[in-house]
Amino acid sequence: MIALMASLIRFSAVALLFMAGPGLAQPQQVNDPDFSARVEHPAFTKKHPRAGIDEAHRNFHTRDGRYKPFAMLMESDGYVVSAAPGFDAGSLKSLDILVIANAMGEVRDGAMGPAFTPAECDAVRDWVRGGGSLLLISDHAPFGDAAVILAQRFGVDMGRGYVMDPKNSDGNPTKLVFSRENGLLGEHAILHGRTQAEQVRKVVAFTGQSLNVPARATALMKISSDATETFDPQDQLKIAAGVPAGKKLEGRAQGIAMRFGRGRVAVFGEAAMFSAQVATINGQSFKAGMNVPGNDDRQLALNVMHWLARLIN
Repeated sequence: MIALMASLIRFSAVALLFMAGPGLAQPQQVNDPDFSARVEHPAFTKKHPRAGIDEAHRNFHTRDGRYKPFAMLMESDGYVVSAAPGFDAGSLKSLDILVIANAMGEVRDGAMGPAFTPAECDAVRDWVRGGGSLLLISDHAPFGDAAVILAQRFGVDMGRGYVMDPKNSDGNPTKLVFSRENGLLGEHAILHGRTQAEQVRKVVAFTGQSLNVPARATALMKISSDATETFDPQDQLKIAAGVPAGKKLEGRAQGIAMRFGRGRVAVFGEAAMFSAQVATINGQSFKAGMNVPGNDDRQLALNVMHWLARLIN
């Protein structure tokens, strides 16, 4: 019993790292100074797609903040990366790709409200339908509550909890593994890349929510039938001890891609995998994101943007 409790305490510290967010234990999180954003063969050397990262909706991840490694990687690949303009028809015309990562609404009575107004949601939907490309990233609770209205404009239902899968994870059930080996990667140009060297074979996600897969969409990261989604982060301790907890998931995903009108949409229920952070909690430091050895998260980020920029189909 003593050994089990010690194991659960260690597990809890690690899991809280990946569940960091408003209202939860906050580790110190800094961008990894050793992360290399260099792209040996940039995709865009003549034409430079315009990518805007949203910073106007209390975003947990911004261009010069926790998503600086992502922004630097895209700049190395030939994109022009800036802060996104306003979410209205006129402003959105200045972009080719809109990136929204963990927008947040106002917190009232312990609950997070929507990050976007109905008019903003309509403007983004209409812009995509007319040919724009959207990368929408919304993490575990409470971030899904903030983005659910925008996601619904594209037929996407957000689970809004914490996905845990003890059978398809690395070290703890919130650190999810999607690989060719375990059969949880789909079939799509994003995962195939342009060459064999760009193929995505293993993605590691660092806690996130679930998404439905609309009829027009392709599941990139398929959630297994062994996974559950819970709204109580303390359920991690039950699962670590082998006690079932949470709602079973069937046919859902943590990453999807679809065409929408003349535009394209990629939605992910986890944000850290597109970052490169070093986080410290209880004196222990961990890497999270594209800087973790052994995963293809960096290539996934590049391929997602290649697809949104119509470099691959």
